[in-house]
Amino acid sequence: MAISTVNVSSPANEIVYSSSAMGATVEGIKASSAKVFSVIVDNSLNNAATYVKLWNLASGSVVLGTTAPDEIIYVPASVIVTHVLYTGASQGKNFGTALSAAAVTAGGTAGVTGPSSPTVVTVNYV
Repeated sequence: MAISTVNVSSPANEIVYSSSAMGATVEGIKASSAKVFSVIVDNSLNNAATYVKLWNLASGSVVLGTTAPDEIIYVPASVIVTHVLYTGASQGKNFGTALSAAAVTAGGTAGVTGPSSPTVVTVNYV
């Protein structure tokens, strides 16, 4: 098995948000603007795919299954995925209003059912 290393510089004042069991309840990660650099999703306890959805809205403004997400991260069953976000060639994706997230079992806008087992989600942002 080949091993490779990718150096990703850490921005000053980086914040690491971790949810030990993200599911179908929308979590407010930041109530103001944020620049997200990476999302790490541990779906190793689930035998089905999970979709982590990010919104550029405060959690109270998101109606799960109705409000279109600004980013959807597909995570296959039984794996851990690191998703690095970019805007063009620049590292990071801006969420100008707020940052909210949820984890469900359906992609797209639809989906209101959370994973059957805990899904650990870590978001790195400034």
